[in-house]
Amino acid sequence: MTIRIVLADDERMVRTALRAILTAEPGLEVVGEAATGAEAVSVVRELAPDVVLMDVRMPEIDGIRATEQILATLPDPPRIVVVTTFENDAYVYEALRAGASGFLLKRADADSLVQAVRLVAHSDCLLFPAAVRALATEYGRAKAAPPAWVARLTGRESEVLRFMAAGLTNAEIAGRMGVGPATVKTHVAAVLAKTATRDRTQAVIAAYEAGFMKDV
Repeated sequence: MTIRIVLADDERMVRTALRAILTAEPGLEVVGEAATGAEAVSVVRELAPDVVLMDVRMPEIDGIRATEQILATLPDPPRIVVVTTFENDAYVYEALRAGASGFLLKRADADSLVQAVRLVAHSDCLLFPAAVRALATEYGRAKAAPPAWVARLTGRESEVLRFMAAGLTNAEIAGRMGVGPATVKTHVAAVLAKTATRDRTQAVIAAYEAGFMKDV
């Protein structure tokens, strides 16, 4: 199945380079571009892509606000990957908190770019788990007390959430736990429901901010 992509960056050269790399790969199609945050929201609403590569700093509205608007207004929103110059950046963390499924450095090579798009589109594991952990450790807003969902997690669900934070796929988690992938998928769905999060990235961010990962 073809992964449909929108590129949102205020630099034309960046969009051109990204388009050249992505369209050379089978199963990837760039269906639209945007030069501002506001334009990104409009283009995504019109074209309904599977993945958006979103520059974190753009005119009119930035990538964080654009991410929020897209996720808040579309019934089946795309996966959003923030594209940034700096890895250890508060803006990147805020974009993840706003609902982005991951981030990618602008200096990433072509293989990393393609892999990131495919990985986020299928959403079977966390993109760059160590980097997400570092961001959460530095910029996370620790709660005064654990939220109620922490106590509602079963032992198995807690185990799955920790494996998710480590970046394991469903198949890898199944192997570690000695269960089938379908069982893991059920546990993942339960974790997302109890944490009131959209995907693995937001669940892991919620876990760090709840203090759930402090012993990991």
